[in-house]
Amino acid sequence: MISVDTHIHTLYSHGKATPEEMYEAAVKKGIKVFGFSEHSVRPADMSYPQREYREHLAAHWDTYIKKVTALKNNNDDVTVLLGIEVDWMEGNEEFIKAQLAKHDFDYVLCGIHFLENWGFDYSEADWESLNYDEQVALYNKYFETMVTMAKTGIFDTIAHPDIIKIFSCAYFSKWIATEEAQALVHQALSAVRDAGMSMEISSAGIRKSCQEIYPGEIIMGIASKLNLPISFGSDAHSTSSVAFNFDKLEEHARRFGYTESVYFQNRKMHSRPF
Repeated sequence: MISVDTHIHTLYSHGKATPEEMYEAAVKKGIKVFGFSEHSVRPADMSYPQREYREHLAAHWDTYIKKVTALKNNNDDVTVLLGIEVDWMEGNEEFIKAQLAKHDFDYVLCGIHFLENWGFDYSEADWESLNYDEQVALYNKYFETMVTMAKTGIFDTIAHPDIIKIFSCAYFSKWIATEEAQALVHQALSAVRDAGMSMEISSAGIRKSCQEIYPGEIIMGIASKLNLPISFGSDAHSTSSVAFNFDKLEEHARRFGYTESVYFQNRKMHSRPF
């Protein structure tokens, strides 16, 4: 049984519940290592068209930190971790480092949600006008970006590693079946492994339009051959999605020979069987 969930959001960004409510949901589901990974702030030129949470998050950040820190002192034998999900922003490495220096985070997730200043996971309509070749160019750019990110040494885990497929699963499936695509993914995951990072297996994709686990089977196979450590995350934004479909994640991971996952505490990797 998976007892670790290290990808959690709250109402302080675009979630729906308090840290306390998310924690209570985790306890009820038998989670023993629970990591809060609220989003980080982003530069002003990296914004979503609507529902941008930057100002709301900044206004409540100190409250969020205090609440998560307080939950570390629980009586439920649950290890609570203070993490953060940082949007990768090429060329803004110093901005990222300055944000991370403000607190003693247990771990840092990297979420690649933007290609340059475009939040590609915001709207399905953005993808509908793109043909196969145009989408392939974006897939290539995404995994090339992952290589650059990993080499900075800033991060601990790559979150939802094939989120680029979110609105284009059919085209992505065609692309990932090619030798060229698999060579690029191999390069990206090798960089992640060599940086001492883990790869997240996420149930969030099941809740999205692609209705697939992040990452899919071909990428899982590449990761397994590379002996790339894995982490588990629900990317929960509500109490009902904490540890969402973790039975499916366990089956998915075991199919590729994994029997333990990792998490980071005080920026050090720890393993736990499942």
